[in-house]
Amino acid sequence: MHRPTLGAITEHSIASDASGISFQTTDPRLQSHYQSALDLLAANVQKVPGYQKPVLIEGSVYRGIWLECGPHEGLVYSAIRPDVARNNHLAFFDLQREDGQLPCNIKLTEAGYGQIQTVVPIAATAWELCQQTHDGQLLEAAYSSCGRWDGWLRKYRDSRHTGLCEGFCTFDTGHDNSPRWAGIPNRCPDGDARKCPTVPSLPRLCPDLSATVYGGRVALAAMARAQGRDSEADNWLELATTIRQLILDRLYDPADAAFYDLDAQNQFVRIRGDVISRVLGEHVVSQELFEAIYRRQIDNPSAFWAPYPLPSIALDDPHFVRPIPRNSWGGASQALTALRAPGWMEHYKKPADLAHLMQQWVDALLRAPDFRQQLDPLTGVFTDDPPGYSPAALVLVDFTWRLAGVRKLGDDLEWNVRPPAANIHARFHLRVNPALTAEIRYESGRAQLFLNSHRILTTNSVVRLTTTERGEFRTAVGIVPQKSTVVMHQAHPPPRTFLIDANATVDM
Repeated sequence: MHRPTLGAITEHSIASDASGISFQTTDPRLQSHYQSALDLLAANVQKVPGYQKPVLIEGSVYRGIWLECGPHEGLVYSAIRPDVARNNHLAFFDLQREDGQLPCNIKLTEAGYGQIQTVVPIAATAWELCQQTHDGQLLEAAYSSCGRWDGWLRKYRDSRHTGLCEGFCTFDTGHDNSPRWAGIPNRCPDGDARKCPTVPSLPRLCPDLSATVYGGRVALAAMARAQGRDSEADNWLELATTIRQLILDRLYDPADAAFYDLDAQNQFVRIRGDVISRVLGEHVVSQELFEAIYRRQIDNPSAFWAPYPLPSIALDDPHFVRPIPRNSWGGASQALTALRAPGWMEHYKKPADLAHLMQQWVDALLRAPDFRQQLDPLTGVFTDDPPGYSPAALVLVDFTWRLAGVRKLGDDLEWNVRPPAANIHARFHLRVNPALTAEIRYESGRAQLFLNSHRILTTNSVVRLTTTERGEFRTAVGIVPQKSTVVMHQAHPPPRTFLIDANATVDM
């Protein structure tokens, strides 16, 4: 399962203050906010009880790391602090209980086990980090811990024996103050995630929790294969295939093109929320089914394609909560949802649409005085939450590079070329490995692409290009909303000119 991140990853043994990326611009507002984001993230690198190495905490009022988001945030931060990315995984593995349960959170006060609180599978983020850093120790730890965690979920969160993953409480999915969980306790009884509250509609079969299990199993299969455990890999893939089909058969309503919880009376909880995008986030659906869901729900201005995507409840769902309170998954567009969007919008070939989402979030963040949790999807105004929220800072850093920077993507380089106004200069510098650097320089309304200070291209077009590390061009991708003309001036004339559609890929 591939989840691209914002830049190059260096070996975890490198000095902890080393960064694989650097960015400068003459746009004073962007430079100031970008630096503020880096400063905030550095300040939020702290130690938590039970684990002695620094981790990136959630920030704001969330003084710790949460299973639903901490590993993923560490992965995004890995271009700057690969050691912290590693620690954001190992902290959970180190505090795993003997029966296989991972902590739902590790706060500055204590670790919690009162809910499962899982969204992005820790197995998937660990596997991607292992691929980037070639960290064999992390691979072994992740495979063992994540396999035991899957066993715990099968034992304690499949009480209805359906093969799907069950939700017992609001915090299981991290949907604080969401109408999805109206009337349901926040935590499990006695702070024990094995115990289901005595509520008639519980336990529920949850599409997003089940999708997270699916994504974890796909990653476990890949980890097993990497270790030469082929029979175990086959078993994980078989388990993944089984739960994927169950999600589609039992938790999807084609009439609404939406995924819903199925309560204990086998009735859908018909509230259209970001459950849908979470299922897409684990690549559960085919491209064909994705297009149907995308057209009806995500790319629908009346539902989820708000001026500032993506609301946590569809705009036209009667359960959307207004006025928007703090920490509300009842309608607000959440920084966490934005941070997760590239993982599925790229997979399903919507890079131009993703660029729009990212630009809207960057614009909103540049207008805001600090980094806060959520914004109004119609106005882009952030709720007056306490500042210092790491996911919002990560959104600005990550999206800045995804919009106009160069990123390492597997064995290739991804050049997101987006020249700013002619009076703005900018420089994105990426250390690919100790022997190779990649750079985009913007000046006078044009972009110049360099490998080890050797210019390989000049253009004033907006386009994504992929190359090998030797500078050989592979593809061009349309990242603007309409058909556009691309003119490429390479080392040898004449220039190369072609048309490209939004979201389209041209083989070069």
